[in-house]
Amino acid sequence: MINILCYTELVYGRINKKLSIALNKNEIENLLLKVLQNTDEKDYVKIGKNYYISNLEHNIRVTVNSYTFRVITVYRLEK
Repeated sequence: MINILCYTELVYGRINKKLSIALNKNEIENLLLKVLQNTDEKDYVKIGKNYYISNLEHNIRVTVNSYTFRVITVYRLEK
């Protein structure tokens, strides 16, 4: 899944807003790649049509559409 993720133009802005960061497209893609590669498979949960990938080390949850593998959004996890 990691190698076939896709992004819409809107999701880059949404990720910057949700994480309170200011990264360019390439930096966002690299960040998510790093987070997903460092996430244990047990933390990939499919509910309905989406995967919810939680990484406590990075304090991030990524939501990915399970049919298109399009990144939908990213959230900071509550501590």
